[in-house]
Amino acid sequence: MNKGLSDLKKRLGACNLCSPRFAATATGHRPRPVVWFEPTARLLVAGQAPGRRVHEVGIPFKDRSGDRLRNWMGVDEATFYDTSRVAIVPMAFCFPGYSAGGSDLPPPTVCAETWRARVLDSLPAIRLTLLVGAHAHAWHLGLSRNARVTETVRDWKSRLPDAFPLPHPSWRNTAWLSANPWFETDLLPELRAHVQQALA
Repeated sequence: MNKGLSDLKKRLGACNLCSPRFAATATGHRPRPVVWFEPTARLLVAGQAPGRRVHEVGIPFKDRSGDRLRNWMGVDEATFYDTSRVAIVPMAFCFPGYSAGGSDLPPPTVCAETWRARVLDSLPAIRLTLLVGAHAHAWHLGLSRNARVTETVRDWKSRLPDAFPLPHPSWRNTAWLSANPWFETDLLPELRAHVQQALA
């Protein structure tokens, strides 16, 4: 690893910009950036932010959402967690916490504003980017935060060969998947083929 990348990862891993914000959430937690990328990665998974389980274990998508995402991609855990091939770079590197009502808080924008361009500049070998969820759609595609996920994902062919917009693989989206069967029948076979091509 070159010194510049090593320094970047060290600074990112020690980031505490959101300490006051996280302390004020219902979870009252401390920052724990989950840093998971190497410059040789060919596939970029651009997610939203770590969940509570990922915050605890320090491994991205080490939860039910990750199981579903890996199934969508057609890869096993060994491939998914091979940082030399797959970079996992969410819109915020830390668990944002829960609101007083128990809902997931959005990824703080200060994280992407501070780190995202620098991290992406360190990944010159990326062939394909998976845009997982509305926050990644908005940032990477220049869309409004109010853009409808269904329309963005349904327009997936226009984003090829560089990117695939996907819904978030959360269990909360199970009803969405049932209401949009084209996602499984039309998009997923193409997604798996492009993932394998990018990783080859």
